[in-house]
Amino acid sequence: MTRRRAAIALVMATLACLATYPARADDGYGLWLGPAADTATGAEIEVPRRSPTIDRAAAELRRSLPHLPAAVMLATSNASHLVMLDLDTRALGHEGYLIREVKIGNRPVILVTGNSDVAVLYGAFSLLRHVRAGESTAAINIASAPAIPLRLLNHWDNLDGSVERGYAGQSLWDWWTLPDFKDPRYDDYARANASIGINGTVLNNVNAKAESLTAPYLARAAALADVFRPWGIRVYLTARFSAPIELGGLKTADPRDPAVAAWWQAKADEIYRLIPDFGGFLVKANSEGQPGPRDYGASHADGANMLAAALRPHGGTVLWRAFVYADTDPTDRAKQAYSEFRPLDGKFADNVIVQVKNGPIDFQPREPVHPLFGAMPRTRLAAEFQITKEYLGFATHLAYLGPLFEEALDTQTGQARGQTVAATLGAISGVANIGRDRDWAGSTFNQANWYAFGRLAWDPKLSSQTIAREWSRQTFGNDAQVTDTVTAMMLRSREAVVDYTGPFGLAHLFGPDHHYGPGPWIADLKRPEWNPVYYHRADSDGIGFDRTASGSNAIGQYAPTIAARLARPETTPPQFLLWFHHLPWTYPMPGGETLWSAMVRRYDHGVAEVEAMRKQWATLKSRVDAERWAKTDAYLGIQAREARWWRDASLTYWMSLNHLPLPAGSPPPAHDLAWYKQQRFPFAPGAPH
Repeated sequence: MTRRRAAIALVMATLACLATYPARADDGYGLWLGPAADTATGAEIEVPRRSPTIDRAAAELRRSLPHLPAAVMLATSNASHLVMLDLDTRALGHEGYLIREVKIGNRPVILVTGNSDVAVLYGAFSLLRHVRAGESTAAINIASAPAIPLRLLNHWDNLDGSVERGYAGQSLWDWWTLPDFKDPRYDDYARANASIGINGTVLNNVNAKAESLTAPYLARAAALADVFRPWGIRVYLTARFSAPIELGGLKTADPRDPAVAAWWQAKADEIYRLIPDFGGFLVKANSEGQPGPRDYGASHADGANMLAAALRPHGGTVLWRAFVYADTDPTDRAKQAYSEFRPLDGKFADNVIVQVKNGPIDFQPREPVHPLFGAMPRTRLAAEFQITKEYLGFATHLAYLGPLFEEALDTQTGQARGQTVAATLGAISGVANIGRDRDWAGSTFNQANWYAFGRLAWDPKLSSQTIAREWSRQTFGNDAQVTDTVTAMMLRSREAVVDYTGPFGLAHLFGPDHHYGPGPWIADLKRPEWNPVYYHRADSDGIGFDRTASGSNAIGQYAPTIAARLARPETTPPQFLLWFHHLPWTYPMPGGETLWSAMVRRYDHGVAEVEAMRKQWATLKSRVDAERWAKTDAYLGIQAREARWWRDASLTYWMSLNHLPLPAGSPPPAHDLAWYKQQRFPFAPGAPH
């Protein structure tokens, strides 16, 4: 064995041994970034040219990278001593990186390079992922560039410190002590985001307060931007559309009024004086009571383009949300965004991105993809996902969302040959699940959703299984039993939630406001589309929302090839059967059972899957640190109890309508319907206020 191979073998053996050591106490603060390595035996890091960003990349490697047979060099591709290597980095763009073993001065070097400092930073984190996974660095050759240019977190954080749909404590941003005190945790937050390639963050709630744009709060946002900048992260703010009235004293916010446009131009100039690399505005307009251009008879394009003009001289972007619904179309809430935005294709400025939720309603455990993807070819689009689990069990239910993200991104739009949702995107946004809890996300497994979002935002072709294994190794170490068990739990978890909350495409069956527990019987709210009964349409004869030509014709908003498949229940994917069709309880399903029997089996399966996950987790008690093991075990106990509650409450209600017995072997619900209807949850976390 050569000396070089012997050194490589020693490194790999050391990593393997480290993975089998008894787990140390861990409160989850370190996320997937792992503990610091022994700097006395760490890798040799060379930095020919320093910068704040390159310094952070070097510090990360010195902190975490074990000794390697060759030194690691961090340098941008235009460095003079790399010219003789003749590296072609044009395809990498601004943020892509290259990691390759090269010879410089007749000595082997692991080169981490790219066309910018931030590309080198991303490459450093990639090298760490590679080594932590137990992979060899011999003849390493990794090249990667992001598929989606803007990769953003949307924080629904309020100025009072609360977080709408947040389940990990108070807001990370302490507006009261900013800008004077920059909590070191802000730097740790930026570091975690950089490690997965996130390059932008929207600081405040989409239900925005105009005060976010006042001088004191802009100074605080500037302080955060200073912290984030070396990590390659730009700050964005949600802009309240009526701010010219509330802050500027104008009588109107009509985007066609020159005084309104001038106010926004002055505001943009003010912001860029404080934050030269400010990313731009996110806007929620004319939805759920928020002000917008339609209040003045103007279009979404009118409103977005007016703001875009104010940002254009500075290189800023407007992210205009397509999440709109009102009581103006009583036929089907799912149709409204397409109806309002599709006619505006080609009318938005080139620095406007229309931000579209992954599904046509509202972040349900499962939805078909939004019909706008692929239907606006002359408009830049962003996909908006929810990383926080508003409808998937808050902090306590284990629901790995990698499969949900992957399912949506991989879906064919039908608008162009082979076109996937991912291929239509100029940006991707994730509603953050981050708070002041020590473990950042409310539980260890919730961290995986933050991680998976970032990794898929960079490379939508990654599989959720690959990401789950990668995250497990970085979070718990390279113990093969832990990796295999954790990955198996993660991959079955989201489907389990779908089964015990709403199988076959049932959706929006949650109680109003808190979105915590089952409420399929609710029918007395002011507007039809606020009521769960609006979405399931169940009666004594059948269940489901008819969105075919005989119903709301929502299928008409999809490409013809997709609409043709959805027009008939027998060709509709089973997971969306009741989303698109109202069917008899006795409808024959594949395999011969009735729809009712198949629904009950799915509910039972969801409950059983949670019990199975808890048993799997129990086998890891001696292999995972006691702190994270105990919290996860307790949360799986909560999930098991609440999955049974969801199953029992739902089946009790459905049986009150169809008067059908449960199939043989399916246990009866624990209580009658009146008991379930009496449950109240006035202080459920994350509810808006």
